This record gives sequence, structure tokens and C-alpha cells, in this order.
Amino acid sequence: MVKMVEKLIRKRPVYRGKSINFNVDTILLPNGKKATREYLDHPGAVGVLPFLNPHTIIMVRQYRHPVEEITYEIPAGKLHSNSESPKVCLSRELREETGYTARRIRPLLSYWPSPAFSNEILHLFYAEDLTPGSSAPDEDEFLCAFSVPYKTALQWVFQGKIQDSKTVIALLAYEALHNRKHYTTFGSALFSRRQRHIKNSPWPRPRHAGRQFTKEVMP
Repeated sequence: MVKMVEKLIRKRPVYRGKSINFNVDTILLPNGKKATREYLDHPGAVGVLPFLNPHTIIMVRQYRHPVEEITYEIPAGKLHSNSESPKVCLSRELREETGYTARRIRPLLSYWPSPAFSNEILHLFYAEDLTPGSSAPDEDEFLCAFSVPYKTALQWVFQGKIQDSKTVIALLAYEALHNRKHYTTFGSALFSRRQRHIKNSPWPRPRHAGRQFTKEVMP
């Protein structure tokens, strides 16, 4: 078996920002040589696919400076710290960005958006039984929440209108999960408190994924 695991020799933070940090670590390669690894240090984030009714979802439009484009995304946000519960973060971000609260929230999956240069893990959920309210985005957030037919949003993925990874993955994961009669290996995508993966699911839970989820999350 080929050895692949690298050993940490020294962790060196080189930048501490408001949202993310940047590290340059010294590691020991499997062949005994030293190397450096540059990566973003991130507390993690959540994203939610909110269903206004069985056929309509809530999305947001906002300008993203790094890509210099207005994007179409599901409501999402960064954990305030490594110790913050994704449940707390999810409820806050959904309310701040859309004004809605949800009585029923279920997990879809967790994944690493860019494991080559970031340790961020993103937890995805879908939400139902929404109650409207007033949104309260951050001072530096300028976004617009809107409703769209779920099937239309799914088409936007293949038309290239939606290019945000969490939104693409959430839509496709939900579609696969709720049409699992066509996928014989699919089971119930529910997190277990005692397991490091999604119970009875084809989607493995990434290591170092932080807190686990119960069967149903109530805000």
C-alpha cells in the first residue's frame, strides 16, 4: 500500500482575518522530506435549501467580489467559531437573509468545498414549514431573497445560471435523495450522534466535521 499521510511538524499562522485565517505549515512527507502547505483556516459554514411549499424554494441573489458577478445561491453563512452549533448558525442565517424561520430542518450532507487549500467544511440542510418574518442582513450584505420553482432552480444548474458549489450540490443532493427509488443504494440521510458519517447513507461524513446532528433540528 502506498503511504500518503503527511505529518505536521509546525503550524504557522501568517494572517488573521475577520472571516478566515491563512496558515503556512511545515509537514513531513511520506518519503521523509519536508514541504510546506498553504491553506485557509476556516471555522466552517452552513447552507439551507428552504421550501416555501413542495414545489417552491427561497434563494438569494448577491454580488460576490472575488468572481465579480451576481450569484444565485441558497441562504448560507459562516459559523461564528469552531464551537458554534450548525443548528444555531443555520437558524440565524436563514432568518437574517430571508426573514423566514423553519419548524422542520433536516440534514442533507457535509462536504469539503476545496480540501486542497482550505479546511472549511460546509453542512447542507433542507428546510420545510416556513414562517415569514423580517430579514436583517449584516451591514455589509446587500442581497435579495426571492422565490423560484424548485424544478426551475434545478434547470438553472445545468444551464450554468447557478455556479455556486453549495447551491449546486444541495439541489442535486435533494433531487437524488427524494428520488432514491431510482438509486438502490440510497437510504435515510440522517446524522447519528455516535457515528462519523450519515447513517445509512451513501454520502460519507468528512472527518473533523465538528458537531454532529440529531435526526431532526428544531430552531
